[in-house]
Amino acid sequence: MAKDKEHKSHAADVRPPPDSGGMSTGVAIIGFILCFLAGGAVMWGYDSHRLKSGGIVAEGGGSGGPVWADKDSPIPVSSDDPVWGNRNAPVTMVVFSEFQCPFCARVEPTLDQVKSTYGPDKVRIVWKSQPLPFHDKAKPASEAAQAVFALKGSEAFWKFHDLAFKNQKELGPESYEKWAVAAGVDLAKFKAELASKKHLKKVDEDQALANKVGANGTPAFRINGAELSGAQPFDKFKELIDKELAKANAKIAAGTPKDKIYVEMSKENFKAAPARNNDDDEGEKEDDKTVWKVPVGNSPQLGKKDAIVTIAVFSEFQCPYCKRVGPTFDKVRETYGDKVRIVWKHQPLPFHPRAEPASELALEARAQKGDKGFWDAHDKLFESQPKLEDADLEKIAADLGLDVAKVKAAIKDKKYKKEIDADMELAEDVQASGTPHMFVNGRRLVGAQPFEKFQKIIDEEIKKFEGLGGKVAASAYYDSLMKDAKGAPEPEKKVAPAVPAGSPWKGNANAKVVIQEWSDYQCPFCSRVEGTVAEVMKNYGDKVKFVWRDKPLPMHPDAPLASEAAREALKQKGPDGYWKMHEKLMQNQQKLKREDLDGYAKELGLDADKFKAALDSRVHKPAVDADDKAGTDVGISGTPAFLINGYYVSGAQPYAKFKKLIDRALSEAK
Repeated sequence: MAKDKEHKSHAADVRPPPDSGGMSTGVAIIGFILCFLAGGAVMWGYDSHRLKSGGIVAEGGGSGGPVWADKDSPIPVSSDDPVWGNRNAPVTMVVFSEFQCPFCARVEPTLDQVKSTYGPDKVRIVWKSQPLPFHDKAKPASEAAQAVFALKGSEAFWKFHDLAFKNQKELGPESYEKWAVAAGVDLAKFKAELASKKHLKKVDEDQALANKVGANGTPAFRINGAELSGAQPFDKFKELIDKELAKANAKIAAGTPKDKIYVEMSKENFKAAPARNNDDDEGEKEDDKTVWKVPVGNSPQLGKKDAIVTIAVFSEFQCPYCKRVGPTFDKVRETYGDKVRIVWKHQPLPFHPRAEPASELALEARAQKGDKGFWDAHDKLFESQPKLEDADLEKIAADLGLDVAKVKAAIKDKKYKKEIDADMELAEDVQASGTPHMFVNGRRLVGAQPFEKFQKIIDEEIKKFEGLGGKVAASAYYDSLMKDAKGAPEPEKKVAPAVPAGSPWKGNANAKVVIQEWSDYQCPFCSRVEGTVAEVMKNYGDKVKFVWRDKPLPMHPDAPLASEAAREALKQKGPDGYWKMHEKLMQNQQKLKREDLDGYAKELGLDADKFKAALDSRVHKPAVDADDKAGTDVGISGTPAFLINGYYVSGAQPYAKFKKLIDRALSEAK
């Protein structure tokens, strides 16, 4: 593989993934590193509106569509590729990805936010297969997706694509057939296509191109030829897309034909890319010089409190990479002894449902048996991974000699939720968006890195301390570093518009903190955040006023009338009627046609004639449009989006994010 030399220093301390089968250890190790370096450093969490991928596709593509090609680009694309967006979009994003990589799945919501923010006339997305060698199901899945594309075109491909990522653990021949049929493909034809093996050639061609342009890990992106690697947050994509849009529009204004803009831009950007140094063993560069403020607090510690070096690790028990870095920590402690301590910070990721219960067990073990009890539970939980269901946790508790009844109660009642939430808030403050995420005396180190990475920073920190000549005691050294360390960046603010009279709301009408949500009844992520909003209202009650603002997105044809239906329920039945209709719409997002809305009105006891007349005459459309415009005017383009007294939250973020900003707004409002 092209980057074997670049990553050779990683091989000694990173074990191959368990699904590597009979492949050589070296290939498995290198494959894991490539996948992790490209995707593993960034968390899933920039969740926003998920566009139905099949809804808008480019002209042509598979199944006898028009033939076109941007073959003169250094990253050529053509009608042989699955495409979302329009042929003449000024920005083309080539996605090198595969269906078994968890980081490829993690970035999908962000790509959907790109789609909803820019639309098909501004951004075109082109899929290229890059199945990594240690993912045994990735290449067959890519072949199946390519067969779907060949038979039914891009729209069918994206439907298959969505189902594959949604059901990533079910990759296999039976699933491919089921998803192909769901995408509109004839089963017999699909089986014949796969049996012919003719689509392996396209997958191999994609892989060859990926390796040629340096996209050796997944996910990897080339945006008009400019490189972006890994499951990056939306802001990273937006920064590069906005830059490319401005450049592309300037070229178009100067006379470059729209259908030639990608070729011209990709030539310019690819040529401008810095040359790679094949002798560089450090791999991708990251900022390990900035010192971040990571207070120890009351967190579990392994090692002496007066250690010269403190490694704060944001981690969780269901993440395989967190388990993988464990032997490296053992080697660090064996090498440096009392000079290093390890501090645990809880960061259960939202797509790992068993991580939070496991953290509850570990914290109850600490409550019963002190820090030693925590670390014993820590070791047992990682030994048990991925078996972390309730029965597994109960067995672990019993094996550790814990009071099992108390452990079960702690898990059920989420006894330590506040402690876990505090760690997650701190993680956000220091931008620790993935796991494992370490800070060595405040200096960032991301992912299941080898011992040498830790050794380099630890040695520098010990030398730095020794250079002080005893001016600072070892017991006070970490606190002295934290005193001037970098804290949380200021949260983004927007000017919150006034709440229109008659807007649907709940909470306290006179609350000093007003939460406005711009949302869409057909957006799955708007539905997903409903639980978080409910948790906010449960915990804050009369301290806040929550206001719904309509923002039906243009690619959701049923959303505008659904918003009007909810407003008619408000008119007829007041707030109680509105929120009942709201809940009904959110629970039935796939059934928002006119006949469905009429049915919901009947179920809720609305006056059917008045309801039909209101929707027929679009009496509530001006109010919906005004909400939409108010959001756009303050820079809100996707859903869901929130303003908390002006503090901006984009997407279906976790509760900790809301809590942090609500608490801040409350303190400022006093």
